[in-house]
Amino acid sequence: MQIDLNLLTQFAAVAETGNFRAAADRLGVTRSAVSQGVQRLEAALGQVLFLRTTRSVRLTEAGERFLAQVSTPLAEIASAIDATSGSATEPRGLLRIAATSIAERFLSGPLIASFSEAYPRVTLDVTVTDLEFDIVAAGFDAGVRLGEVIERDMVAVPLTGDQRQIAVATPGYLARHGTPEHPRDLVRHRCIGWRPQPDTAPYRWEFEKDGHAFDVSVEPQITTNDMLLMLRTALAGAGITFGMEETFQPHLERGELVTILDDWLPPFAGFFLYFPSRRTVTPKLRALIDHVRRHREGAKSG
Repeated sequence: MQIDLNLLTQFAAVAETGNFRAAADRLGVTRSAVSQGVQRLEAALGQVLFLRTTRSVRLTEAGERFLAQVSTPLAEIASAIDATSGSATEPRGLLRIAATSIAERFLSGPLIASFSEAYPRVTLDVTVTDLEFDIVAAGFDAGVRLGEVIERDMVAVPLTGDQRQIAVATPGYLARHGTPEHPRDLVRHRCIGWRPQPDTAPYRWEFEKDGHAFDVSVEPQITTNDMLLMLRTALAGAGITFGMEETFQPHLERGELVTILDDWLPPFAGFFLYFPSRRTVTPKLRALIDHVRRHREGAKSG
């Protein structure tokens, strides 16, 4: 069976955006062209790939299976085209990155701003998500996560040095409720916790001392999937929260927050930009890799 590659590209764009208009905007064509292309693909396959309503578009089971089968080949074809056509020109095109919400150094602004200024023909699309998934199958060029959770078949480029998670609260909260001297004391405090999505349990706070690692289920009074809300709530004196030291650093320096239980919170490997080893590195991704390295060296020297 011969199928136009453009139909597969249109199908993947609709699957990734969940919207015919957004897919058309991404591809630079009309909405009707995408809709007709998907219809032609469905007719050629003899399968309905999307369930369509007036408000939403979602994959059928057949559509999900088909997306899983074509995502990697499409990404590899796009990479080969980019590598060939862009070898003699400046980096260009859409660069999609999936970044964890706690990657403060990447998300804080300066790294992305300086990259966009240095490479004006690269469009950077950053999705902030803490869900674990296959970035290749989802159509991303690269991801940003802690080194300890990156799959071994990925190439990982250091974005930061070692990092720490810390527990913090306002001086006022600790004056009213006392300062925990051991992690087990946290169960008697009001805690502000984090979870990646509604159907998962709150993250257990991890500690280590004298080579012995353990975690504490703090049963937070307030739970959210938004680090900014955790920070704001802690600053308002609502309790103790837990996260990456870089996130809290400006408030620690101003004395708005203080750390507790520091002896139980050693450093660990930090954040990395990662991408699949089997994929050809395109000029646009190579530009980001090199920029990350320069940015890190500048941060260390500064």
